[in-house]
Amino acid sequence: MMEIPILFIKTILLRPYVFVFLIAFLVAGTISMGRIRTLVFLLVTWMIAFASEYCSTRTGFPYGFYHYTELTRGQELFISNVPFMDSLSYTFLLFASYSTALFSLAPLRIQGWNIQMADTFTLRKSCKVLFLTAVYMMMIDVVIDPIALRGERWFLGKIYYYDHQGYYFGVPLSNAMGWGLVGLVATFLFQKLETKFLGTTYCDKGIRLWPARGLLGVGLYFGVLMFNLGITAWIKEWGLLMAGCFVYLIPIVLLGLRLFDPKVRATDEEWQKHIRDFRISG
Repeated sequence: MMEIPILFIKTILLRPYVFVFLIAFLVAGTISMGRIRTLVFLLVTWMIAFASEYCSTRTGFPYGFYHYTELTRGQELFISNVPFMDSLSYTFLLFASYSTALFSLAPLRIQGWNIQMADTFTLRKSCKVLFLTAVYMMMIDVVIDPIALRGERWFLGKIYYYDHQGYYFGVPLSNAMGWGLVGLVATFLFQKLETKFLGTTYCDKGIRLWPARGLLGVGLYFGVLMFNLGITAWIKEWGLLMAGCFVYLIPIVLLGLRLFDPKVRATDEEWQKHIRDFRISG
């Protein structure tokens, strides 16, 4: 047991970019929805993600059959046959997807550079947010997984392989479907827990009306995207780079247009509903 803290530190040193994104998630989550909600989101997502990877490496469900090489065992923390950093990555990826789904649907309060989302619990527990989060989760996988599969060509390293080469740059289509399913299940569970225990009567700590708070989760999503597209360009996978840019062309345009669309501006009543739902004092 004494070696677990040491392996955790080694994991941070080996995968610092993962923990940079993780810290960004914890900060953005706390400011956006509070400390306890962020912690619940992290734990629910991590448990579902680990279970999905543990299952898929043995049964092929939900991603298809794949295996971790375990070449870095002893250099980073593993839980059974799954690298800790891999299942941990789902937490900030799903939060980023969830935030982008909310940004796509919630009224916006914009005063210069001060951009806020006027989301409510009614919207957050809706099927629209649930399924759009799963879609954004699938989309980010379309960029991440092919470049991760080529990890030996950059600082990730060769960490896994599929039993059979997939049609999309070596990745089976079942992988993207699996990411969507995991995103759907984890978001659904978070919605239920938030509704039952962390709703309008719960006063969470850490929420702040910082300028551009509404862009924090979206910024994390596109930060991860740009990081992976940058790696794709670095290893000169031009076909994969073009495919990733094409997938995101329309979503980026539509999300950008929301910033200038007066029809999605939050009314004073909608903004006050947001303030009341999250019990924001200032």
